[in-house]
Amino acid sequence: MKSASRLHWGFNLSLYFLLFLPLLAAAQTEDAPPASNRLNYILPIQKAKGPIDINGQLDEPDWRSGEVAADFWRVLPIDTGYADTRTEVRATYDDQNLYFGITCFERDARPNIIASLRRDFVFGSNDNFLLFIDTYNDQTNGFSFGISAAGAQWDGIQADGGTVSLDWDCKWRSTVKRYDGYWIAEMAIPFRNLQFKAGVAQWGVNFSRMDVKNNEKSSWAPVPRQFATASLAFTGALQWDVPPPRPRTNLSLIPYVATQTTKNHENGISEGPSLDAGADAKISLTPSINLDLTVNPDFSQVDVDEQVTNLDRFELFFPERRRFFLENQDLFAGFGRDGLRPFFSRRIGLTNPVQAGLRLSGKLNEKWRIGLLNMQTATEGAVPAANFTVASLQKRVFTRSNVGVFVVNKQLTIDGIPKESNRYNRVVGLDYNLASADNRWTGKFFLHKSFSPGEQGRSAALSGSLAYQTQQWKVQGGYDLVGDNYLAETGFVRRRGLHRTLLGAGYKFYPTSEKVANHGPSLQTEYFFDPDLNHTDEEWRAAYGVVFLNRSEMELSAKQQYIRLLSPFDPTNAGGDSLATGTEYTWNSTEFNYLSDARKLFNYNFGISYGGFFNGKRLSVKGALNYRFQPYGSISVNFTYNDLQFPEPFQDVDFFLIGPKLDLTFTTRLFLTAFVQYNEQADNVNTNIRLQWRYQPVSDLFIVYSDNHFPSPWNVRNRALVAKISYWFN
Repeated sequence: MKSASRLHWGFNLSLYFLLFLPLLAAAQTEDAPPASNRLNYILPIQKAKGPIDINGQLDEPDWRSGEVAADFWRVLPIDTGYADTRTEVRATYDDQNLYFGITCFERDARPNIIASLRRDFVFGSNDNFLLFIDTYNDQTNGFSFGISAAGAQWDGIQADGGTVSLDWDCKWRSTVKRYDGYWIAEMAIPFRNLQFKAGVAQWGVNFSRMDVKNNEKSSWAPVPRQFATASLAFTGALQWDVPPPRPRTNLSLIPYVATQTTKNHENGISEGPSLDAGADAKISLTPSINLDLTVNPDFSQVDVDEQVTNLDRFELFFPERRRFFLENQDLFAGFGRDGLRPFFSRRIGLTNPVQAGLRLSGKLNEKWRIGLLNMQTATEGAVPAANFTVASLQKRVFTRSNVGVFVVNKQLTIDGIPKESNRYNRVVGLDYNLASADNRWTGKFFLHKSFSPGEQGRSAALSGSLAYQTQQWKVQGGYDLVGDNYLAETGFVRRRGLHRTLLGAGYKFYPTSEKVANHGPSLQTEYFFDPDLNHTDEEWRAAYGVVFLNRSEMELSAKQQYIRLLSPFDPTNAGGDSLATGTEYTWNSTEFNYLSDARKLFNYNFGISYGGFFNGKRLSVKGALNYRFQPYGSISVNFTYNDLQFPEPFQDVDFFLIGPKLDLTFTTRLFLTAFVQYNEQADNVNTNIRLQWRYQPVSDLFIVYSDNHFPSPWNVRNRALVAKISYWFN
């Protein structure tokens, strides 16, 4: 009865918060964003009468006669008044390209802050200019392009109202040229790289300037400071003289050739050198729908995953980086929520090779989007061949919300599989994504159901979450129910068999201060119950954070946790003694985190926490040191130390993890990354060295060396050397 009452209390409190949020929304109106950005911020664009030379000079007549977007608004550190750093933007086009000419004025003669020459640079660590294009006019999906003061390119695809995925790349041209007191950037973006509806004479657009050295972020159409300038809810309008030209059907072919040699010293097996080849193809079926094909794909250029000390009871998440899966990825990987995803593309092709695949994605019309993914893998050792299919359909509702349906299917495609095994696994579902016109209200509600041979029931997952955010307030609540037989083999589900409630609130003060930008408290609580309503987990976290005007931050927090183990668990995750099923533990801990001013050549962050940990104590220290020798790269060291102390008969342990990394960007086309990671918990030293030469746009030569060692004695476990060259044909 006590567990049931806890569930009812947690659920009812969540419900009360969700119902109370509209009252908070009505009460907080002082910082309402402009509702008419697309009426008041309009940049007319006319077709160029002559050729545009991408040389950083803006001396063509079309630039001189074109309209100018100027008078940018401050966004950070405060969002009142015009920006002190001036920026001007011009736009024109021809039958093939959309052109932007940007003049970025400097306030003083100090050198620009440039952390790296690498493509897709870190936005907050480089002086730069970005633009965001809502080609669909749905305030949800779009494209982003940018350039740093040193000429490095930045491009990504936007989803979920403005989140930018930088793993998407396309071919486009740009140049930066420096002058006394300002620098000019020119961009030529081919229409064939943009998805849009033919015949539409207005697109959403916004421009963002990051003046890091003066700690000022600004935008053309104003954006409240609690939101990213990438948010498509606040775009102005790009007004065409006539609708942009419908691009011709576009075919891009990206073949590759790779060779590798490997040696496993632990079992004495050597392979190679071997030769492999494959290709990707991209076909624009319409201006808004693409078909992607891949045959024998190779993913050897992917960055090494950063290792962590794992003291968790559940699987860790590592993000997808493979380009084939990334464009319009919200149509596939966007269903569910973090830790409860019905589809996770890293389940495909990492244990057995992908033979071929296709992906169809894009816009059917103003309101409908479609996604279709099919991949076939081969048998590798004990892992059987399988076919993976994801199909989704999404419709925009209201201003910025959408509702979507999907099916995920995994089907084994070889004979001889035992009848008791899962020859197939399917998940179907319905998701509703809420986003208000002013971006204050966001939420997600979904219902998913899995199907597998011999299913026993309780195989559904449902969830609802809602958040309300202003400059001062952020309030959120949510509820999950996951059946203990809910099975998503191609997804990422951290826990099954649970009820979960989440409540959180935070408030920010904005003082008149020469040092502090904002500060304030936050409180969050989370409850877990098993399917029979027995209380299993509980966490309370109270924190107070301060953001300084010099861009440094700090936070002090206190946490209380309760856990009742549902299965035996070794709290060291290193082969020690296990705690028994059904045992209960409650402990308190405190934590302090600090992030220094990233504008400095030497910057750092660190965190320290101390308190209980199951039946013992835990001291944890983590951080990173970084030195930037701009613009050619940086050297950094990530470290984590955990000291775990337990009563007899359990053994005390301590784990040290360190990862020095050298990141060199010799030019905007030649990069070297060297990464060494020592993980004491895994008793492993990993080395990864990657040389990348982008000899043509989106065409690369990779040389990758990796190895793993036992730290003591210093014995090699395995080694690999890979070389790969690819070329993008249009």
